[in-house]
Parts: sequence; structure tokens; C-alpha cells
Amino acid sequence: MAKIKHNNFLDTVDEVVTNATNAGIIHLHAEGRELNGRRITINGKPSYHFGTTGYLGLEQDKRLKLAAINAIEKYGTQFPLSKTYISHPLYAPLEEKIFQMYQHPILITKNSTLGHLAVIPTAVRAGDAVILDHQVHWSVQSATEVLKSKGVTVRMIRHSNMDMLEHYIKDLRNKANKIWYMADGVYSMYGDFAPLHDLMELSKKYAQLHLYIDDVHGMSWKGKNGSGYVMSVLKDLPQNILLFGTLSKTFGASGAILVCPDKKLHKKIKNFGGPLTFSAQLEPASVAAATASADIHLSPEIYDLQSDLERKINYFNHLLELSDLPLVHKNASPVFYIGTGLPATGYNFVSKMMNAGFFVNLGLFPAVPVKNTGVRITISRHNELKDIQALVDSMSYYFPLAMEETHTDLTRIYKSFGIQETEKNNTIGTQVEELNLESTETIQQINKTEWDTCFSGKGIFDWDGLNFLEKVFTSNNLKEHNWGFHYITIKDKNGKIVLAASLTSALLKNDMLSDANTSRVIEEMREEDPYYMTDVVLSLGSVFSEGAHLFLDDDHPLHIRSMRLFLKKLDEIKTKMGAKLIILRDFEKSNTLNTFFHEQGFISIDMPDSCEIANFNWRNEEHYLSTLSKRSRKHFNKDIKAFENYFQTRIVISPTPEEIDKFYTLFEEVWSNNLGINIFKFPKKLFSKMVKSPKWDFLTLYLKAESPNISDKIVGVMFITRSGKTFIPAFVGMDYGYNEKFNIYRQLLYQTIKTAGTLKFEKIKFGFSASFEKKKLGATLIPKIAYVQADDNFSLEALDWLQKD
Repeated sequence: MAKIKHNNFLDTVDEVVTNATNAGIIHLHAEGRELNGRRITINGKPSYHFGTTGYLGLEQDKRLKLAAINAIEKYGTQFPLSKTYISHPLYAPLEEKIFQMYQHPILITKNSTLGHLAVIPTAVRAGDAVILDHQVHWSVQSATEVLKSKGVTVRMIRHSNMDMLEHYIKDLRNKANKIWYMADGVYSMYGDFAPLHDLMELSKKYAQLHLYIDDVHGMSWKGKNGSGYVMSVLKDLPQNILLFGTLSKTFGASGAILVCPDKKLHKKIKNFGGPLTFSAQLEPASVAAATASADIHLSPEIYDLQSDLERKINYFNHLLELSDLPLVHKNASPVFYIGTGLPATGYNFVSKMMNAGFFVNLGLFPAVPVKNTGVRITISRHNELKDIQALVDSMSYYFPLAMEETHTDLTRIYKSFGIQETEKNNTIGTQVEELNLESTETIQQINKTEWDTCFSGKGIFDWDGLNFLEKVFTSNNLKEHNWGFHYITIKDKNGKIVLAASLTSALLKNDMLSDANTSRVIEEMREEDPYYMTDVVLSLGSVFSEGAHLFLDDDHPLHIRSMRLFLKKLDEIKTKMGAKLIILRDFEKSNTLNTFFHEQGFISIDMPDSCEIANFNWRNEEHYLSTLSKRSRKHFNKDIKAFENYFQTRIVISPTPEEIDKFYTLFEEVWSNNLGINIFKFPKKLFSKMVKSPKWDFLTLYLKAESPNISDKIVGVMFITRSGKTFIPAFVGMDYGYNEKFNIYRQLLYQTIKTAGTLKFEKIKFGFSASFEKKKLGATLIPKIAYVQADDNFSLEALDWLQKD
């Protein structure tokens, strides 16, 4: 498969969020003349509020409100001056109280996002390295971006994977001064905790390890003086930790806190920490409210508030244990995540809950992988026990209905999140009596005429082409050369094909979808581990083919049901083959399945344009040139025609073993020079099988010898197959030493066109890549997209950091 480029990230997010907005479950507006924390009114309907991050309810405390009101009366709505010059009168008392909470030097920032932007570029110096937890908050990752310009190495590990963390520490310890691991104390989506004891053991083992922990979701409801989850575990902070807390969320006011035990580093950050120097300071009302909250935190009352919240968290956990609701991560934090898997199920379930009078948050891409959509529920002191009981009763009633209406079940949801099922899980079947699905792992068990009715002339996936690929990519020594072949047909009760598809499961490089610079970095790592950052992928078609691998009769009344049945079968195959990713590829951008795929947990990515010459009617060179633009004719004469006499072109049908060796060498040159399409090298067996197949020819380019006593030199070869009236130059080999001087690649493209015309083919499928060169020779560019569903976003995001090296 040619290189697939991820489209603009914001466009992808925009499409996902737009779908959720259209479903009426995000971008909402609270209504009413007042808020009390327990109830919230949306679209005229009062609802119980289970979406707040003010876990202790202090934002509604009268003492904080009065303090803010008095501060505005005395000091105004803001103090418009950088804190570097002068702070307003309320700042110093607040800083003293926060210091009492932590007993370490602190800095107060406008918010945590600006705080990270202030601290990270100051604390992490040139020569250091950073390792990010995959689920560390976006604000931390965003602030880390600026380190790349300093030459700081940044890597990412799978969520809380201590083995992977130690692997990177070992790899970086001789290359970096300090190694910073950045994580959350309490993670904001699933509510799970950082493995702090394991991290402390690693920091004892590796003196270079420093920890940067964002604990804003662990603040106030946990720890001595409400100092947070991290402090509740560690009790005191060692010198190698930077800790972020918050004055907003559970603290009830506004702002964020850096706790820095290293006094020297604390001074550097205070003296020049980006937004600390150039941004406005917290408003008097926010500082006054935070001071009132700090007084509560420093009093015994904080422990009563914590106990009250803990009682409600435990009650919710107890009720969930008695239900069939798929809780993704059981913990003692106030954050809970009920998995729905499919976005369609999430939209449906949240909509039902809102109609029933319960406000809950949808967790969706990019905060979670698309297939890990779910409902994020938070418990606060505002919630009464009877509210929590009513919430669980409603969820237990509406969740099965949402599953049934969106054609999913608990088995599928649990599998999406890697959760082991229990006996109480109920499965809702999705069998469709009007349809019959058949699947096989060899094309030999499929009727040739029936298959070719769907695929002849479309690419190297007609019956003969797939039969050829099976012979090549099975029974090989290397695992990357052994593919699983999967064929699916779905027929209606009259035996008419509604859907047909060919797929492969194969070991692929994660960076196959990345640019050449990223692949270059990873290939260096593969010198030690050839299978570093590789996974089994289940894909429509294969890395060897391009085109419409999915046949769907979209005029058939059961075509959407067929697609659901097809995707369910793909889940089964994916599990069986141990694949981490499903790629449904080569769809035209304007297709009717776009919304359907998104609701089924796929995101769209841009592919390179497909190149083809259709309605091909070659008569002679003059006629061909008349179809090109004036500019393209000029290019042809200068870069192609001017060199044609240097070459001889022959179609070699039965090459000698020596010629096969040469063809393979030329193919290897292209493969090694083309990291933009970074796949495993094809086995040499492929070329010997081509020789024996009547469907393959070798369009060979010979550089004419300057002396009659010297043989012509093979400098290029186009490997060509056919499907019906379609001519398919599948891939190329060439001598790079001659390409720049003689324009070998362009000459091969032209000679391919010329040969197709001579043989009276009606279409040439040039596939992906080099679209600019192909367009100049008359090819039409067809924009294509793929739909991708991954177990998680880790590979894509980890590659993104490598890409920036």
C-alpha cells in the first residue's frame, strides 16, 4: 500500500465534533438565572448534573462567593499588570497559605495550560530528554512542543507502561542529562492513577529520572490539606519532582499551582517563565476566592468534605457492581467512564440520558480513540445518594436500548476496551436473516466467474491476481512475507451478491503512514530490532494492490445491514489474527458511507491521489500528444522525447535467471530509496512467480551501449499485470545512478503508456505516488481516503513525536 498521509488533524476533529454537535450532546448552553451544582437546565429541561469537575462543590460555597464579591468592591475587576512587576495586595496572603499546604516553594499561574507553557521550557534544558505518558493531559503535550526547537528528544510510552518507560530510560541515559517523565496524577478520562510507587523505585534506580506530574484532577478531594492525590501517596516531595495542582476545578476558584522542591529551579522559573512574565495576573476576585478556599483546606473541615465525597464515590461503585454497565476502570476517584465503543452508541445513550434528565459527558476522539467512545461521569458532593441511585437506574434501563438501536452488544464493547467479560454480561445478537455471509481464507473456494463479475478490470484483485498473491505471500521464512488472506461475500436470500471484499492481515510498519524523515529515524532503531514499531494490520486489499477492494451494491435495500454484518466479521478476523488496526482504504472522497463509518468507530484519513488514464485510445504519438496540455507537451519534448533514442524498450516475457537477479536489484534500489512508502521488502520469490505467471510482463528499459562490443545495460523495469482491459504497472525498479542524467523514471512511464496503446488497452491504473509526474503525462488524479480504526491512538501519536526530531 502506498503512503497514506493523515489529513489535517483539526479537520478530523472538526468532523467528529460536528457529528456530536448535530446529535445535540455537546456545545450546549446552560440556562437559568442561577446554578447550584446539583441541577442544570439545558434546552429548557432541568437535569441532574453528573459532569462537573468541582468534586467538593466549593465553587458554590458562600465563603468563596463573598470573598470574591468583596475583592471586586475593594480592588476592581482586575489588576492589569504583569506579576513580574508588582502583584495586587491579595496575592501574598494566598501564596503564603498555599506554601503552608505543601511546605515547598510554590508559584501561582493564571491556569494550568499557561503554567505548563511557563514551566516546561524553563525546567527542561537543552541536553535533557522527555518521555510522555500517552494519556498525559493535552496541555502538557502542547507545552512540550516548544522543546523540539532546543533539540530535546521527546518520546512517548503506552499509558502507565513501566517496562516501556524503563526501556527508554536505558536508551537515553547515555545521551541526556536529565530524563523527564511527564504524567497525570489522576487521569481525566478514566479516572485511573499514576503508578507512583513504581515511579519512585525507578527514580531510585536511575538518578537522571525526574518526574513532572499534573495532579489537577487529584486536587482537594485527596491528601493532607487537600494537597492532592500525589501528596497523599508520597507524603513529601523529593527534589526530582515538579508537581502541578489547581486553584480551579475542585479548589473552587481560578488559577494553578506549581510546587517545586528545588529552590534554585524555582527561582529560575519565577524570574523568566514565559507566561509568568508576559501574561496578566489572576483577578482580585479569583485570588480572594482561592484564599477563602485555602482557609478551608488548612482547616479540619477539608477532611469532612473529603469523607462526604468518598462516601458517594463508594456508593456509586457499589451500584455499578450490581449492574451490567461496562465500567472501563474501577477506582476510588470521582471520575468514571462507561464504555460504549461505537460513537453511534455513545450519541444514542447520552441523548437518552439527557432526555431522562441526567447531564453526563461524552468521551470522544481525540480525547479517546474513536472505538473507545464512552460516557464520562463525575461524582461531586452536590449529588445526593438518591440522585446517584436514579442515575444508575436510568443508565441500566437506557444502555441496552442504545446498544440494540445501534446494533452492538456488551461483548463487542468489552472487547473494544480489552476488558474481560463476566458471566452476567448479556449479548444482543445482530444476525440478519435476509442475508448470508460467507468467508474463506483462499480464493480457490470462491467461484471465479462470480468474483470477477465484481472485480474484473479494477486492479490486482480479480480472481487470478489474488490467486497469484496467495502463492507468493504464504509459506515463506520471514513473518512479514506471510499474509493472511480473507474473502467475504454477503448475498441476499435470492443469492445476489450485495457485498464482496478481499482483505489481508499482515505485519506492517507503523510508519508506513508517515513521512520519510520519521521513517529514517525509526529505521535507525530497527538496526537493533527489525520489528520495532510494527503491528499486524487487517486491511482491505494489500500493500501490493490499489483500487476499489470493496464491492457494495448500494442500490440494494440491505446494503447498510450488509455493511454492519461485514464490520462485525472484521472484528472477529481482527481478534483471530491479533491485528491492532483495521484499514478500509481507497474510497473516493465523496462517498455515501462517510457518516456511517464515523458512527462505527472509524476516522477518515487522506490518501495520496490515485492516478489513472481512462478511455485510453492510443493511435500514434501525435494523437497522444494532442491530449496533453501545452505545458505538458513542452515537458514531454524536453524531459522524455529528447532521451528516448538513448534507450531500447522490450517486453521480456521469459527472463533468464540473470535478468531476474538484475530486476530484483533494481527493485531493491527503489525500495531502499523510497522511505516515503516504507514497507517491508517483497521476497525474491515474487519475481520468480511472476516469470511463471501469464498475467505478468517485464517492460524493460535498456541503455544503448556506446560500443557495438558492449551489451546494452538494463537500467529500468516496470512490472506490469493486467485485469480485463486494464493495464496495471504495479511497481518499478530502476538504476538511480542513471536516473538523474537520463530521466529513467519518466521514460518508463511514457513507455508504459506507449505499450498500453499498442496493445489496445482501454485504461491504465498508475496507482499512488509520483502523481505530479503522472499527471504531466495525461493521468487523471482521483482523491482517495481511507477509514482507520485502531486499538488506541498510541502509534500515531508516538510517531508524531518522532516526526518532529
